[in-house]
Amino acid sequence: MNHFPKIHNAAWPGIVGKGEGSEPVISQDQMIEMTAAAEVDGVKFDGIDIFLSLPHTDIDSSDDDIKRLAEQVAGRNLNIGSLVAPVWGGTGGGSAMGSDTERKQFVTQIKKSCRIGKLLRDFGVRHYGVIRMDSSCDPGSWSKDPVNNTKKIAATFAEACDVAADFDEKLAIEGEICWGGMHSWRHVVETLEAVNRPNIGYQADMAHSFLFLLGYNSPEDRILPENFDWNDRETLDKSMKTLTAALRPWTIDFHVAQNDGTVHGTGSHDKTGRHCLATDPNGKMDIVRDAGFWLRDENDNLTKKFMHICWDGCMFPNAVMTQQKTWNDILAVMIKVREAHGWSN
Repeated sequence: MNHFPKIHNAAWPGIVGKGEGSEPVISQDQMIEMTAAAEVDGVKFDGIDIFLSLPHTDIDSSDDDIKRLAEQVAGRNLNIGSLVAPVWGGTGGGSAMGSDTERKQFVTQIKKSCRIGKLLRDFGVRHYGVIRMDSSCDPGSWSKDPVNNTKKIAATFAEACDVAADFDEKLAIEGEICWGGMHSWRHVVETLEAVNRPNIGYQADMAHSFLFLLGYNSPEDRILPENFDWNDRETLDKSMKTLTAALRPWTIDFHVAQNDGTVHGTGSHDKTGRHCLATDPNGKMDIVRDAGFWLRDENDNLTKKFMHICWDGCMFPNAVMTQQKTWNDILAVMIKVREAHGWSN
């Protein structure tokens, strides 16, 4: 049995796309409990990644609040890995290409997130992981002035990186078709190159990155041909190799997921790559096989660039998410990914 990368669940599917205009939020406590309860042939999740925003973890939590969270997680034999920084306007942040005030608010949220990350390390429940962020702006607004807006985003990210370095943290941007300046594989690379800091990289979510192949919100960067036949595995493999050759060198955090080649959004969340259940027959990926494009290099060698992998499945109905079977099925496929692309020590 391989022991690395460690296998994590994510807490934020309980909050992303939930709330006003959608279904009720699933509490962080319940997400932790369902994660801890999942088990397949004696194997359990090693940890959970969390969302630093109410009604889950308050970005302005006191030291004692974070200590209680650490004790709660440790008490269920879990660790905490990557943290999602609430960089959006509605949560106290602001657009990375916005006004001076908005950009300052963005960086402030990164600083607060890094503080919590360090506290969790100090309390002994966080041994790896990154701070996740995005540009907090939409592709339409970005496209009004792509060159200068990318420069602004990169400058904001660079400032955030300098702040994160003071806490010995790394930042990762999650490319998604809904975030301006990172809504295609090419834009992700251009933005990261422009930041020019050693402590930034890419968080590859299999479902979101998969949409880059189809050119949603950036048709000029489409990799798969129009009217692609999903039975043509040879062409899909070739396209995945093109995609991962560009993004894998930047990848420092990884989400296992499934996608059916469509977009989806609920509540206030814009349409992005649809997450599918691990057992969804409409999924376009062979999860275990295709994870190898990210976890192995072009010579099929393990990269070992991160110590944990996380399942990401947002915007599922609560009726699905509150079934323990859902998390057992997810854990089962995560174990298979680790056995195929992991290592022992």
